[in-house]
Amino acid sequence: MKLFAAGLVLFVMAGSFFSQAHALTFPLQLFTDSQVYSEGQPLLVYGKTASANETVILRLFAPDGTIKQFNQIQSDSQGNFDQILIRWPNATTNYPYGTYSVEGILPKESGYSQKVDIEFAASSSITQVKIQRNLVVSVYAPQTAAINQTFRLFVQVTSDGLLVPGDPTKLLANSYVHEPDGKNVILTNSFSTLNQGLYYVDFTPKQEGTYIFVIIALSQGTEANGSVATLVQKQSIEGISNQILRLNNVLETTSNELDKMKAEVQNFGYVLNTSQHSILNANENMNATVTSMSQSVQNLESASGQINSLFLPVVALIAVIIALQITILARRR
Repeated sequence: MKLFAAGLVLFVMAGSFFSQAHALTFPLQLFTDSQVYSEGQPLLVYGKTASANETVILRLFAPDGTIKQFNQIQSDSQGNFDQILIRWPNATTNYPYGTYSVEGILPKESGYSQKVDIEFAASSSITQVKIQRNLVVSVYAPQTAAINQTFRLFVQVTSDGLLVPGDPTKLLANSYVHEPDGKNVILTNSFSTLNQGLYYVDFTPKQEGTYIFVIIALSQGTEANGSVATLVQKQSIEGISNQILRLNNVLETTSNELDKMKAEVQNFGYVLNTSQHSILNANENMNATVTSMSQSVQNLESASGQINSLFLPVVALIAVIIALQITILARRR
């Protein structure tokens, strides 16, 4: 602990000496008492202005570039100032671990400013730590697409895990798409903001082949990039899937119609069987009728024979009578 305190005093004295030596060269000199801070430690900001009684605006930026603390102080008659800007709280989503920036601004000096990067970590250490921002670009796009069909490309930009807000025309200014014919198309003015740190672009491919989207983000002097590839075909898998669904619907409808036809054929067979049975019954009835008529004819023939047997003697008797009358008439003459 004594060694740490001694080192801290030397560091502050060296900073103060450096500030005084360059007071006439720079309008503002800005320092912090450490580079790495942990929970509960105070963040001491100090420095010197070229003029006495100068207004100094101090701001603390989170890894995503948002302002977490804002103070306004004034330097003394010697131009010196110091301020405990914040006592670091427990790490939360509002104050996550990562790289922060302390900025000092002189409003009277046309907004002249200086920045110092610091690290908020789980534990502080006197070991020299290289402070750097962890800027990450994530790109999301469909693996396949179709010609002349628009699809959406999503981009997420984070710094130490926090979404980075900003104007996409500046944040993603150097992004482009490499087309199948070898040409690079700049996407600078194509992006729109979906939410803080989330951006998108609607893209319509005009030719078959592989499109490679290269997204380059630049935030607070740190650059990061991400890329994704999309294969463009004449027809997308979604279109083929829709055609299969339509074909399935047609097949289902055809199957239903075949079931109806089958039921109708079964009904027709039943009707045909019923009709055939009716015809057989009618045929049997007709045969019975013909048999009855045949018996009637036979009866008539029998009756006719009986009538003839009765009628012939009568006719013979009449003939005999007529012959006698003729004989009598002949004798009278």
